[in-house]
Amino acid sequence: VQLQASGGGLVQAGDSLRLSCAASRRTASNNAMGWFRRAPGKEREFVGSISWNGGTTIYADNARGRFTVSRDNAKSTAYLQMNSLKPEDTAVYYCAVSRSSYAGRYPDVYRYWGQGTQVTVSS
Repeated sequence: VQLQASGGGLVQAGDSLRLSCAASRRTASNNAMGWFRRAPGKEREFVGSISWNGGTTIYADNARGRFTVSRDNAKSTAYLQMNSLKPEDTAVYYCAVSRSSYAGRYPDVYRYWGQGTQVTVSS
């Protein structure tokens, strides 16, 4: 499975962005998908995840209430809607396909990773 993340860019604080993650194969529709990010000089951190059918979503504390993960299995695509962006959200955002059908926050359960898309939020 190959993943193509897109939608990043330079925005101002308070703005919104929607990231997309297109999977190359429909088999990804049977697996949970997740979003992670890595800010400069920091460890990779979990952002949000969605179960295979979209029925369950989980979020990091700093994303809950501002970010929404969704998916369209007919398009083999997952989305990360980010609202009320803050400068501390600046990072490279990665999407991933899990080995499991269940949403999860730990990187070890993810098998396939996209190349990342840069999000920069200016103050």
